[in-house]
Amino acid sequence: MPLLFESISHGEVPFGFFNIETDMILLDNYFFFASDVSNNISEIAQMTTDNAHSQDWETYIIHPQRIGNLMGAIAGVDLRGFIGEVYSLFPFPHEPDKFRQNPEGFKTRAIMEDIIKRYASPSHIKVIIDETTWTISIGGYKFSRLGFHELIRYLWIGGYPRWKDSLRPDYIMRMKEKVEKTSYPLFDGINAILERP
Repeated sequence: MPLLFESISHGEVPFGFFNIETDMILLDNYFFFASDVSNNISEIAQMTTDNAHSQDWETYIIHPQRIGNLMGAIAGVDLRGFIGEVYSLFPFPHEPDKFRQNPEGFKTRAIMEDIIKRYASPSHIKVIIDETTWTISIGGYKFSRLGFHELIRYLWIGGYPRWKDSLRPDYIMRMKEKVEKTSYPLFDGINAILERP
């Protein structure tokens, strides 16, 4: 489930997984694959203060009226829009103990790409790191260093409801290894954030 995170530019914005059987995440009306985002974060962790400080991230930007109603889709009563169509294929589990993020959600990527292309075309946004303030802008959304760390922690724990059987995809494990070992100042203090229960 997406949670609200504090941004500098827009106040609280939703970020996170929205269906347990996919590895797609949203940032407000930006939609990404978590594997891509994690790989991009791993690349940022390999930056130095002497090299480029921006990336292009592939995303789908869906008009808010076409996104759908997440709570209605979860309840199975409103399957309109992109999220509704996803839930028509991957409904919310009836048993509460099965409400866990599937670490193999990346296997549904081709299905998800087919669906989302009916709602938006793939596009690219700029991700820019400001080394004077150690902030990061993901498209139009700007986050403090700590705010960015919280997004990374969400991916690490599998958001809410967390990873099924505490198993994480390889791309998440690689991301954690890279951000813990980096000397790039954008990640200063992240180990304490990731170690939180």
